[in-house]
Amino acid sequence: MMSRRSCNIGIVGGGIVGMASALAVAKRFPGSRLLVLEKELTCGQHQSTHNSGVLHAGLYYKPGSLKAHLAVTGIRRMTAFCSEFGIAHDICGKVVIATNEEEAHRLDTLFERGTANGLSGLRMLDHDGVREREPHANAIRGLLVPEEGIVDYAAVCRTMADLIQKQGHEIRTGCRVDKATPTDGGWILRTTTGDIECDFLINCAGLHSDRVALASGATVDTRIIPFRGEYYQLKPSARHLVHHLIYPVPDPGFPFLGVHFTRLIGGGIEAGPNAVLAFAREGYRKSDINLRDLFESASFPGLRRFVSKHASMCWNEFAQSLLPSLFVRALQKLVPEIRLSDLEPGGAGVRAQAMRRDGALVEDFCFVEGPRSLHVVNAPSPAATASLAIGEAIAERISLVC
Repeated sequence: MMSRRSCNIGIVGGGIVGMASALAVAKRFPGSRLLVLEKELTCGQHQSTHNSGVLHAGLYYKPGSLKAHLAVTGIRRMTAFCSEFGIAHDICGKVVIATNEEEAHRLDTLFERGTANGLSGLRMLDHDGVREREPHANAIRGLLVPEEGIVDYAAVCRTMADLIQKQGHEIRTGCRVDKATPTDGGWILRTTTGDIECDFLINCAGLHSDRVALASGATVDTRIIPFRGEYYQLKPSARHLVHHLIYPVPDPGFPFLGVHFTRLIGGGIEAGPNAVLAFAREGYRKSDINLRDLFESASFPGLRRFVSKHASMCWNEFAQSLLPSLFVRALQKLVPEIRLSDLEPGGAGVRAQAMRRDGALVEDFCFVEGPRSLHVVNAPSPAATASLAIGEAIAERISLVC
């Protein structure tokens, strides 16, 4: 049996939120010993890098919510971090386009919400203003969000990991946490590489955050339901159709944002994602099935209620996943000139979405505090953008608990 290791603070999950939390906690508690535990062989292998690479400014989120505050603070922290360490990023701005009068009315609400959240430089565009920026977009009006951009999140993760280790802390990869047992002074973490003692536990396990919370005895009334988002990329011959970022006006009856166009930091244009139930928490392909994950999702009453409430949306998203022609039709609402022949398969991500038993999605970031522990039980997009601000919020909460 391996010898038992000890640390002051154990962080479960070596994604971008876990590593940003390690940096913030190390800064607030100098002299502490931190150990980041990551089940994969390298950090940042799931939501941190399986995303569109967008820097989100906080336009869509309810004013006063934790997500709104941390997104607005987070993009500024992340931009400064990238500038300091020479990480590729581009504050290229995005345009949210209204394709009909109903969406144009909701665009006014978005403008008010973004202003309330503290975004800078928001500007309403008429038809000609949109066409100046995106000549091929289908819009009667638009909203320019100049603070948004794109970034290399994989490079962000590598830089964070390097900083953590240079500060004398440890990142242990290939180490899955199976159980956390409370002791008089902290925790014993049962892992695949041996037992670890820590004084304080931070759970940033993303797609498995509910399981880690339950394994520590925390009371969590939500479950992580994995939704796969599939992308296409525009072929080089069609990339002239999109210049920067083109987003739709959110539909209040639709629980996800919908497909959009994103310029990639490494070159190219991405189109998507849809949102379909994944049959595995790490189910990046349609053929990926994990029986435990599938059983837990299917047996959770919240999912059945969600599907019942949003039956039409669920069917449409599933159909778009199976039939590329339907996916193209959704893209054509934003850029009518797009054709199926312009697309080639892209990547996919899996969103760790917390869902309540009544079928409602948890919209805000959600932290659950326990005895000498803190669990991040919901941190979907824009968590990557907001990661440094989330880490600071976690460090602040620890200082209040300890």
